[in-house]
Amino acid sequence: MAREDDESRKSADKVGTICRALRRAILEQALEPGAKLPEDALGERFGVSRTIARHALGQLAAEGLVELRRNRIAVVATPSWRDARDAFDVRIELERLVMRQLAGRLGKAQIAALTAHVDAEEAAAAGPDAVSIRLATEFHILLATMTESPILIRYVSEIAYRCCLTLSLFSRPHSSECGVSEHRGVIAALASGDAEVAIGLMHEHLESVASRALVAPGKPRGRDIMDILAPYASPDAAAARRDSAGDRSAGRASVDAE
Repeated sequence: MAREDDESRKSADKVGTICRALRRAILEQALEPGAKLPEDALGERFGVSRTIARHALGQLAAEGLVELRRNRIAVVATPSWRDARDAFDVRIELERLVMRQLAGRLGKAQIAALTAHVDAEEAAAAGPDAVSIRLATEFHILLATMTESPILIRYVSEIAYRCCLTLSLFSRPHSSECGVSEHRGVIAALASGDAEVAIGLMHEHLESVASRALVAPGKPRGRDIMDILAPYASPDAAAARRDSAGDRSAGRASVDAE
């Protein structure tokens, strides 16, 4: 039984590694909407069986980042404009709950973690738009993580990833998903304990994010998936490109009043 449990943990770890790498590649637009994700190629790139690769693709499909088609063909999801608007409407309501739970209840360490994340967003502003969009998305997931509500964490994460994918397809060139100043305003409102102000700022912020989108998908680049995933699959890259939503310990700190 202990051996079976150990094998199960190892398999789960491998699935998690693939999910994190593919999620990053998708959110940073290295893998574009519609790109095929062959199980055999993923297995070869990550050194795992096709079964492990299939489980990872299933998890990403549950997050809305991958579409599973007939004959076990998986592709990066291609959201429609209607889906995009619906996703942002749902996201606004979910993040309203996050604001209500966190207002006046964040500890100093949590406020520092949020501020540090926004500092990283600001530092990345001069780089690729896709990286800025990913970091901005992870700010919202970090907020959800601080509620310590498994339901909110799950659904905010999933809807935020979907919105991020939408922006990779529809967003205006040279625009970032979230304004750094808007994020700083949300942090200040939460720290002051004014839930209604925080809710209002978040609502305006997400509406602004949605308004930056255009129905103008970019031209596919047609690169080979093995080449695309090389920097995401290597151990060195994995260490340098940690999933800040899952690995950021400050985000897991308990909500306390300080």
